[in-house]
Amino acid sequence: MARIYVGTYAKYNAGSIKGAWLDLDDYADRDAFMEAAKALHADESDPELMFQDFEGFPRAYYGESHIKPELWAWLELDESDCEIVEAYHAGVEEDADIDRAREAYMGTAENESDWAYEYLNDTGLLGDIPEWARNYFDFEAYARDARLGGDVVFVRHNGELFVFSNN
Repeated sequence: MARIYVGTYAKYNAGSIKGAWLDLDDYADRDAFMEAAKALHADESDPELMFQDFEGFPRAYYGESHIKPELWAWLELDESDCEIVEAYHAGVEEDADIDRAREAYMGTAENESDWAYEYLNDTGLLGDIPEWARNYFDFEAYARDARLGGDVVFVRHNGELFVFSNN
């Protein structure tokens, strides 16, 4: 569950972390969340919100003094797309937008060798090699060269190997 602990700088500077966890699923959009966060601190005339902690979403969307608007687009994703974006943020580019992560996504694999076999098979390049010669092809070396050459990025995330194009 995506949620944020909301306090204020005035309370914090006075030695208090009084605030509350707000579940983001309870709000239709960023504006509704911000209204609720300000209402939570209605005891201050103009609360300067402080987002003191977060959980359930990528760090790329969080800041102590701000929450990026893209977080609400991320919350609308299905579980599979959330995993793709999280893996991309974790291993490729932390501040990338959702579309960039989706476009770069090439799939998942058990390991780099399996990815190389599937990739070469799916693109038809493996079909050019006679069946008897395929046993001699070094898929591990091909995957290593693709990674070292900068063509792909392999990211191990939550026990799964994600593959992203680096082009």
